[in-house]
Amino acid sequence: MSKMIIVNAPEEMVGDLDRIPEEKMRAFGLGAQRILWYAENNDVVVLPSPPTPGFMAYVTALTGVDAASLRIVVPPPGRWGSHILTGDRLLDPIFHTALKKAIADDPVDHVVCTYSDLSITGLASAVGIEGALPGFAFSAQGGDSLANSKTVFRAVAAGNGIPIAPGVITDRPEHAENAITSILDQGFEVMAKQQFAGGGLGNEILSRSGNVRAAGAGNVVVLPDRLAVRRYVEDRWSWLTGYKGHSLVIERYFTGSVTVYAEFDVTDEDCVLRGMGEILMEPVATGEVIPPQSVGPPELDRLAELGKRACEPFRAMGYRGTLCADAIRTPSGELVFTEVNGRLTASTHLHVNLIDRVVGEEHRSTRVFLERAGQWEAPSFSDAVRRLEEAGLAYDPLTRTGVVATADYTQALGRVTYCVVAENINEAHRYEERIAEPLSVRLPETSA
Repeated sequence: MSKMIIVNAPEEMVGDLDRIPEEKMRAFGLGAQRILWYAENNDVVVLPSPPTPGFMAYVTALTGVDAASLRIVVPPPGRWGSHILTGDRLLDPIFHTALKKAIADDPVDHVVCTYSDLSITGLASAVGIEGALPGFAFSAQGGDSLANSKTVFRAVAAGNGIPIAPGVITDRPEHAENAITSILDQGFEVMAKQQFAGGGLGNEILSRSGNVRAAGAGNVVVLPDRLAVRRYVEDRWSWLTGYKGHSLVIERYFTGSVTVYAEFDVTDEDCVLRGMGEILMEPVATGEVIPPQSVGPPELDRLAELGKRACEPFRAMGYRGTLCADAIRTPSGELVFTEVNGRLTASTHLHVNLIDRVVGEEHRSTRVFLERAGQWEAPSFSDAVRRLEEAGLAYDPLTRTGVVATADYTQALGRVTYCVVAENINEAHRYEERIAEPLSVRLPETSA
């Protein structure tokens, strides 16, 4: 038996589809091909558009998959075009017919998708594979939106003794104004969060002075007094509520914190720890390091313990699949949890595929994995791979070190995402220094 892999892109992840620029939509579509890391022989892979031959050949060569055995299925374009897999495309009857034909002689026993929303459960029902989708009953009632809501998380965490930042959930402008003013009056900065968003893109930091380093949000908004707070809430209310009338989170922002996560595989029996990492916020998520380098073993133990406790209520509710608990380690050493994400994350492909399948699970404890996005400029994916090989930096399966190109955005952004596999973090940074010049990598100031 094989599995079906679907790289869907619901609004809970990418935002209001009507407001996404064409070029960004195109980049999302190229990033969707990263799902090929999950493919194994004979799998059915549902993509928004046919895979780029060079990227598919590169990935399958590293994972040892026979690319010719993969059953690639692409639905007809939908209301928002063909760059990403929107719900209307997944519910197209013509597509369902093609999918039934694809699995007629070799059924699938497991579905892996980015996010189990109603379009995925509708597809599963139409094709007759409900039993292959973990947590189908929960997902078919819209349950996964609960496992991705920052407001639901705060309520669940607070009710189960998981440490969270002081703050509130609100859907009223006057309440928001009072909450923001109260935190600012205490001498702290504020983090305002949309209910659904990822990588810090739905967050803003609010400050009296603006003298604060942004991390986990794209910008800092200066609000010197209550009148400024009122005007901010009035002006930004549609954005803060996701243009959908959602609730939002207002909480204290901890300057100088490090963002870490513990990712779990949620099954009928348990929440099984898959791995932990440190997210690079520059100022929003641009990459990560596995294992975390800025926290020690006792803190990692506590991250795993509290992260599991944060995920257990969602397992009890019926959620199944990947569930990632994010937290910050404050300068005073506290672990403060910020959200859980019930979907394939930007980390999942590293843990499940690059580490466990390509490098080997038995080498996880002796290697550091450093992935960065948006830094490596290249005219084409094939050119990037060629230059890595010529520089002697390409991943070597014998030493289990080197650089892997993990995503191809060259056709939209002129960039390739890479992951360095090294014996320690210093060696990983040396890899970056070595490839910086020949590959035109622009390193952050902190790593230069």
